[in-house]
Amino acid sequence: MIQIPPYLRKGDTIGITCPAGYMELQKVQTCIHTLQSWGYEVMIGKTIGSKSKTYFSGTDAERRDEFQAMLDDNSIKAILCGRGGYGVSRIIDELDFSRFKKNPKWIIGFSDITVLHAHLNQSIKTASLHAPMAGAFNDGGARKIYVQSLQKALKGVKSNYVVKAHKANRAGACEGKLVGGNLALMAHLVGSRSAYKTKNRILFLEDIGEYIYNIDRMMIQLKRAGMLKHLSGLIVGRFSDIHPTVRPFGQTVQQIIQSHVAEYDYPVCYDFPVSHELENVALKVGVTHQLTVTKNRVVLKEI
Repeated sequence: MIQIPPYLRKGDTIGITCPAGYMELQKVQTCIHTLQSWGYEVMIGKTIGSKSKTYFSGTDAERRDEFQAMLDDNSIKAILCGRGGYGVSRIIDELDFSRFKKNPKWIIGFSDITVLHAHLNQSIKTASLHAPMAGAFNDGGARKIYVQSLQKALKGVKSNYVVKAHKANRAGACEGKLVGGNLALMAHLVGSRSAYKTKNRILFLEDIGEYIYNIDRMMIQLKRAGMLKHLSGLIVGRFSDIHPTVRPFGQTVQQIIQSHVAEYDYPVCYDFPVSHELENVALKVGVTHQLTVTKNRVVLKEI
């Protein structure tokens, strides 16, 4: 049974921290102002704009301790990760969720934050928000429907996304708890206690910056781990900035995924707006959804 954290009310506090890669403070300012305009208080962690000289937003201990403090602080009602990158798996096993279980809160982010989503889903049995992070608010992003979908999710509005049909979609309808995130991180977690269990789940995938052969390798990893066989449905988001090889691989990303799920009969949709790009809607991980794929459209509805 997945517990759903309380939705936010005006005056609630959102903490912003960077548990993975470094982020400049100035790049968070629009996010801060927007959250305040939504009626929330904002607490900024020291990992934002830290003096770190490495890729990370601080040492493992600094990132762990700040995230732990926000988990344990009952005055903070949601934790928004400033950015992803890499680093959460370095600290995940040192985080203590015992107080969090008694007072759950929404943890928000994507990319490397997939590690947190999967861990919360499998080990802590708590829903979370795969959604835009602080950088998405910049350059007019705060006014776009994707960031606004985060605002609605925090208030408890049930999502109902309607998307144009893709020619490669496989029609059908299903229901199940929604799980997923970044493909590379899900493959990274296979064999760990944080890895998703996907039986009877609706799985969503997205990725960025991979060689096309590596997409194939990671899909094989999920398949060999049994993560594709018993799905209720599959949602394929955007695969951005994919690198070709000097000698062509011979398949597109869509064709690779099609080949690995061809033997199954659940509905599949492509080009859903979940990605590292602007088009990245808020999705409640662990919450039951209905997925309907027809020749004309795709509907993903929270129930």
